[in-house]
Amino acid sequence: MNDDAPAPTPAPVPRRARVRAPELIGKGGWLNTGGKDLKLADFRGRVLILDFWTFCCINCLHVLDELRDLEEKHRDTLVIVGVHSPKFVHEAEHQAVVDAVERYEVHHPVLDDPELATWKQYAVRAWPTLVVIDPEGYVVAQHAGEGHANAIRTLVEELEAEHEAKGTLRRGDGPYVAPEPVATDLRFPGKAVLLDSGRFLVSDTTRHQLVELAEDGETVVRRIGEGVFREPQGLALLPGGKVVVADTVNHALRTYDPETGAIELVAGTGKQWWQGSPTSGPALGVDLSSPWDVAWWQGKVWIAMAGVHQLWTYDPATETVEVAAGTTNEGLVDGPAAEAWFAQPSGLAATEDRLWIADSETSAVRWIDTDGVVHTAVGTGLFDFGHRDGAAGQALLQHPLGVTALPDGSVAVSDTYNHALRRYDPATGEVTTLATDLREPSDAVLVGGDIVVVESARHRLTRLRLPEEAVQVESAAYRTQREATGVAPGRLRLDVVFQAPTGQKLDERYGPSTRLLVSSTPPELLLGGDGTGTDLFRELDLNPDVTEGVLHVSAMAASCDDDPANDYPACHVHQQDWGVPVKVTADGVARLPLILAGMDG
Repeated sequence: MNDDAPAPTPAPVPRRARVRAPELIGKGGWLNTGGKDLKLADFRGRVLILDFWTFCCINCLHVLDELRDLEEKHRDTLVIVGVHSPKFVHEAEHQAVVDAVERYEVHHPVLDDPELATWKQYAVRAWPTLVVIDPEGYVVAQHAGEGHANAIRTLVEELEAEHEAKGTLRRGDGPYVAPEPVATDLRFPGKAVLLDSGRFLVSDTTRHQLVELAEDGETVVRRIGEGVFREPQGLALLPGGKVVVADTVNHALRTYDPETGAIELVAGTGKQWWQGSPTSGPALGVDLSSPWDVAWWQGKVWIAMAGVHQLWTYDPATETVEVAAGTTNEGLVDGPAAEAWFAQPSGLAATEDRLWIADSETSAVRWIDTDGVVHTAVGTGLFDFGHRDGAAGQALLQHPLGVTALPDGSVAVSDTYNHALRRYDPATGEVTTLATDLREPSDAVLVGGDIVVVESARHRLTRLRLPEEAVQVESAAYRTQREATGVAPGRLRLDVVFQAPTGQKLDERYGPSTRLLVSSTPPELLLGGDGTGTDLFRELDLNPDVTEGVLHVSAMAASCDDDPANDYPACHVHQQDWGVPVKVTADGVARLPLILAGMDG
């Protein structure tokens, strides 16, 4: 080595677009700050990540988990702020946001923005969206959907180094103040099942346990699984007396034996399923994605796989899992199981000839028959919801999480965001209301002539007598309130913006590394440009006779670490679904950019 040789010139850091970050405003105020109102200036000197989320959204919950390690590792330089931006009417209630922050263990400040004021300021179009702001208050990146943790980690480290050198980085404690803990026997319970003993087994979701309650539904007999489960949800009694548990955040199924107390992992690797991963095989070798409920039907465990909008099955005899219904596209499409679309299925109930499904994001009750055909009983799609009884074709629910089969062939619906227990009767085609003034009911269990409801946000089980007559409720109908984008008639250029993170490149070893799926509501909105392709851009032909609607866009991009010396580089999948309300107008835009990762040039 020649010590006199000049030092190599370091590679220049690529210049980033510098856009001044708008102020943070929200009518609901701040949570997790000890009562202090914060402004953007309070974060000057820190790397700031805004997480635009809403608590109904499974992808948002995945991102909360993705960010936890980053938040811990960089806690003296990084602040994450959750900007809660509601989809459903219930999510605009301040107490519901308070509950969700505790339920999902959000350990950073949260701005409650019920009117989407900050959402609009930052031109956000999808849940979840992450916006990265540098220590001088400039937006430097935006990411929509899941799978961006590694990219954001790299960017945070770059910003730390850059602003440490400039003297604009400020280290220290963040603004998070933990709320006071509340003592109750249950904390946001999710699901319940009646054991052969007559006792209840409840998933005590926020405390990461199962709890066995006595026949009164109140007295705690034992707590089960401390340190084993993470936010468990669904429970189903198996032949022989064991219970299968949807271990949701661990992306796994476990069994619990009430006789011996034994807990056994039976499906899942502990890793979240991503596009391109196996969809069948040995149960302990296949990834799962946020299993939310389980039911025993036709000799198998059926799984409401909320994280990928599908139904899967687990066969204890062969110890295998496989996809049973759904394409991973989010929406409401009936038909043969392999072609159906679901939207966060979250509740299951089995009868001899039907598996009932609470399809939460479409506010729908659906069912699959023994021939593998999916049907919709109540619900119209992702954007219409409310509380309306009557003929099923016009009845409305609001984000139901549970279904319970009743002896007469009807089904009770835990209509979670309406705080009600509803009933759908296939014999009459009618929807009625059985009970109101429940608080986020998420499941119900039939016990003789009574029905025991899991009141999740009241942290208890509530026993009700099944009523002879329905409750009269004033009807309410809503649509998801998001500002429509004005688009010009005729040709519309759709661009999904994706910039591979620093140190990564698109993974094209096995063919195209990107995928784009476009459809619309109503279907007549698009005369051309719908369907699936591998480019992240598309020319769309708008129908001049349709003046408004929703464009449904699903995009995926796979990138791998760009290191020639590494024969097995780590790869990362980035994916997001958008539902973009549009209004066709003469002065509308001719280009619609949707940011998957990076900045729109």
